[in-house]
Amino acid sequence: MILRTGQRVVFIGDSITDCGRRDVAAPYGSGYVSLVRALVDARHPELELEWVNRGVGGDTVRDLAARWDEDAVAERPDWLAVMIGINDIWRHYGDRPDEAVGIEEYERTLRDLLRRAVSATGCRLILGDPFFIEADRSVPQRADTDRYAAVVAGLATEFDAVHVPNQAAFDRVLAVSPATRWADDRVHPHLPGHAVLADAYLSALGVS
Repeated sequence: MILRTGQRVVFIGDSITDCGRRDVAAPYGSGYVSLVRALVDARHPELELEWVNRGVGGDTVRDLAARWDEDAVAERPDWLAVMIGINDIWRHYGDRPDEAVGIEEYERTLRDLLRRAVSATGCRLILGDPFFIEADRSVPQRADTDRYAAVVAGLATEFDAVHVPNQAAFDRVLAVSPATRWADDRVHPHLPGHAVLADAYLSALGVS
């Protein structure tokens, strides 16, 4: 377990992180962030951790950059958990391809944001892979997702961050179950899919 007493843990990302935190499920959302918070607090109440959710549905890394100072740096995290990239890829396959973010821009922007946060706050990083709930690695969107996830893994090494292999977590359950069990659109998980993510975060953080 690497979290310490009184630390502030800030999550930032897209709709998977948001999950209603600005509306009906304020302030933590109804997804993996809420599950991680609840389980860590239940198992380690002595830590008295502070949890913040700054996910915004629809975000790409460009959108994250536009609000980074306010929603990441100004929150003064001890731990900053970032999961972004799903929309950067997905837009290429939808009706807004002009909003897709190429992998070079994605890596360059994300590296710059992480560097700024660490420099300004001294925070530790938790980097979660983007994912696509599809077992067939030859499907173009899945193949792209694997490439972007490899970028995140590389940045985790570069920044000595905690790496959360979300795609691998879904691959484990997809080996014995259909994608529709976890999400209708292969992107937005049902609650059991969020539990898959939460379990991956707990494992990466060494929570028992």
